[in-house]
Formats: sequence, C-alpha cells, structure tokens
Amino acid sequence: MQNISSISELKDAIHLLEAEQAEKGKLLKEQIYLVYDSFQPARLLSGTLSQIVSSPYLIDNILGTAIGLASGYLSKRIIIGYSGNKLRRLIGTALQFGITNVIAQNSDKIKSFGQSFFQNIFRKKIISKGQ
Repeated sequence: MQNISSISELKDAIHLLEAEQAEKGKLLKEQIYLVYDSFQPARLLSGTLSQIVSSPYLIDNILGTAIGLASGYLSKRIIIGYSGNKLRRLIGTALQFGITNVIAQNSDKIKSFGQSFFQNIFRKKIISKGQ
C-alpha cells in the first residue's frame, strides 16, 4: 500500500477497503450457502448413490456378497430344510455361514468359471448346428 498523505486519499482508501470487504462478504455468504446446500440429506444420499453406481469394483463386491448370501441361505434350506431340531438348525446356520464366506471371497473365480462354462456349452451347440 502507498503512504496516505491527504484526507481525500484516506477517504478513497477507506471506500476501496469497504468495497473490497463487501465483495468478500458476498463471496463468503455464497460459499456458506453452497456448503449448506451440499450437506442436505437428499444431496448426500444422491451423491453417495451416484458414487456407488459409478464404481465397478464396489458393485462387483456387493454382487459377490449378495450371491454368497443367497447361495448360503438356499444351501441351508435344501440340506436342512425347516427342521425343528435345534442341533440341525445350528449345523445349518454354520453351513450357511461357511458357504456364504467361501462364495463371497471367491466370487471372481466362480464368475469366470461360470462364464467359461456357459461359453463352452453355447459354442458346442453352435458348432453342432453348423454341421
């Protein structure tokens, strides 16, 4: 800043600083509004959901876990059924937990095996139709 030597220069400097302060206050209020708006629950939820949808790794993990849970539940129902025996229910729950963990942890291997299996089946059908 320059040295102020007269009253008119002092008044001009004061007006300039007041205008600068008003402009910065306006920018601060806009920034506060943007932060407030971004923290609304609907915005947080939509932002989180858009990140989930755009992340392929997270979708694969959720899909693997869901398949593991479903297969564990189905295997328990197929093997144990709706038994009233507490020991059988306990064994069924342990079986369900084990199968769920194995499938959820190895979902990539199971997925690649399933894809190659179906490709081999459909490829053989196409070859046999062509002959």
